[in-house]
Amino acid sequence: MIELFGKNVIVEANGIIYRGVLVEINEMEVHLQTEMGWITIPVENVNNITEDTETL
Repeated sequence: MIELFGKNVIVEANGIIYRGVLVEINEMEVHLQTEMGWITIPVENVNNITEDTETL
């Protein structure tokens, strides 16, 4: 997961897809920076994190 820090990612959580730059993952939260601002997602809600190759 460390290799995705600073890259555009897709985060799937609770049936919602989030796109943004992966800034931080800690024991409790995933932090993304998006065009609309910052998003914080609880880790227990995250199903998958992958690199967003569509926006490259």
